[in-house]
Amino acid sequence: MKIKTKIRGPLLGAHMSIAGGVGNALLDGKKVDCDAIQIFTKSSRQWASKPYTKEEIEQFRINQKDTGIATVIAHDSYLLNLGSPDAGLRKRSMVAFIDELERCEVLGVTNLVAHPGAHVGAGETEGIKLIAKSLDEVHKACPGYSAKITLEITAGQGSNLGYRFEQIGAIIDATKESDRIRVCFDTEHAFAAGYDIRTKEGYERTFTEFDDAIGIDRLAAFHLNDSKKEFHSRVDRHEHIGKGYIGVEAFRLLMNDQRFWGLPMCLETPKGPDLKEDRENLTLLRKLIASR
Repeated sequence: MKIKTKIRGPLLGAHMSIAGGVGNALLDGKKVDCDAIQIFTKSSRQWASKPYTKEEIEQFRINQKDTGIATVIAHDSYLLNLGSPDAGLRKRSMVAFIDELERCEVLGVTNLVAHPGAHVGAGETEGIKLIAKSLDEVHKACPGYSAKITLEITAGQGSNLGYRFEQIGAIIDATKESDRIRVCFDTEHAFAAGYDIRTKEGYERTFTEFDDAIGIDRLAAFHLNDSKKEFHSRVDRHEHIGKGYIGVEAFRLLMNDQRFWGLPMCLETPKGPDLKEDRENLTLLRKLIASR
């Protein structure tokens, strides 16, 4: 679906629950004035779910039109590991990932954000090789799809790969249909991985390094999260904007970086049932935009 927005700036939003039906996420997004939303295409804690019904798909499209939220991205299940040295688990992960990409295609979701994978002791080189092999098999099973696999920068917790830009670049380079790969920049993950975006100098250096290792043109989405842990902790713990160790200035720089205007930027911060926290975070982010 073509993006329609009256605001010249980033497309701000948040991850929204699909409880009660995938179309409900759009209604919740509208409640807090989202320009874009992120969803799970199915339960993130289960390997398999029933296919969408015709009615669910139709309701999603109706809600998308009614809310005006044209840009929807998805995040894959936390169970998947496309880099697993266990052949059975990697196969199971690929089957589930293909299902998720198919769900994105059916809904018209533009990007399926995914943590690249963990090597689980096999080593970085072998992990990158297996992730690229998995991506090749997924692409082969999904020819001509519009939905793009979008690799997310990780915090580097445990044996998770993708916490260095060079690792993401190496995975892309090793993938046959690399033109189908995009990247998601998570502010908390990058900060935890050792990229200091708190000052203008650090911010500019980070994206220069990103461009050198991956290519700035591959950036398709952002996750906006402050950090509960200190710089270079290699720990994945999200905090509300301005209430963590990253602080407000990094988000001010990002909100006013016109290279990224028009890209979806979704919160993954803690939230309660009334979505008040999402509203507060989005209000703060919008106040940081110097001009529209």
